[in-house]
Amino acid sequence: MKNLLTRSELKTAFVLVIICFLSAVSQAQQIKKMISNPILPDYYADPAIVKDKDSYYIYATIDPWGKEELAVFQTKDFVNFERKQLNWPTKKACTSPTSKNSMVWAPSVVKGKDNKFYMYVAVGSEVWAGVAESPLGPWKNIKADQSPLIKANEYPGVHNIDPDCFIDDDGQAYLYWGSGFNWINGHCMVVKLKKDMHTFEGKPVEVTTPHFFEGAHMLKRNNKYYLMFSEGKAIDPTYQVGYATGTSPMGPFKEDEHRVILNTSADSVVYGPGHHTTFREKNQDYILYHRILPQDKAYVLRQLCLDSLNFDKNGNIKKVSTKGIKAFR
Repeated sequence: MKNLLTRSELKTAFVLVIICFLSAVSQAQQIKKMISNPILPDYYADPAIVKDKDSYYIYATIDPWGKEELAVFQTKDFVNFERKQLNWPTKKACTSPTSKNSMVWAPSVVKGKDNKFYMYVAVGSEVWAGVAESPLGPWKNIKADQSPLIKANEYPGVHNIDPDCFIDDDGQAYLYWGSGFNWINGHCMVVKLKKDMHTFEGKPVEVTTPHFFEGAHMLKRNNKYYLMFSEGKAIDPTYQVGYATGTSPMGPFKEDEHRVILNTSADSVVYGPGHHTTFREKNQDYILYHRILPQDKAYVLRQLCLDSLNFDKNGNIKKVSTKGIKAFR
């Protein structure tokens, strides 16, 4: 009976088996805790995000090139999403005598200091503004006369799309917007908003930087203002995310050698990334953006992606790693 294990040896073997099992479970859990890209099936672009209570709400353009309404998803963990429906904006509700043919594009949604929610969105190459008591509405045009906030024929040379609302630490709100036509001559406009979140305080000013094309997004860290933007063509691999910095939300802004933080990868897994937004969770910044699905068609299909956004000791934004992030919960 010399081949039989002693009680002590059996106990040791059992412990080793348990350790191996727990290690395997831990590794499996770690894999499950990673969020990979794209975060949603199907095709969406130009995302905006807002948090209310324990949920995030993602609003996005529906591809190809927008539909009659926006897409909106509710999530608590960026793994499980529930699609919801909005009553506004729609192409029908947001059409004026000066509107062009473009559909519902590129929302920006913020929670105001009054705990109401404000949306700025491009429809018909015009900027429209809405207000609601909750992220899912019901939403309504913030203007009593149901007109656009910025008409298509205002500010000659500026394509009046891609709005972005930024609320500074002192509660002052700013609205950024603008693009170019035929993939050239992008423009970035900015104006202060009064407490009603839609009346302009003073005249809009242009703060365009050399590589700006569209998709303005304002981020503030350590009293530095980062005017982030998309450059290149939104239909090919030249589309990418850059930024410039300034000491005021009204500019001026300056680009430097750190400008490009997210671009097409050598293997084209990340292709034409752009039109992003950012948010902060548990002292970590994140960037939510779209990438193009490479194809030979007359239009593009885009996918939503989520990665971490990090800064170096000098306050420069680091190149974005596109390998996914650890789950929030």
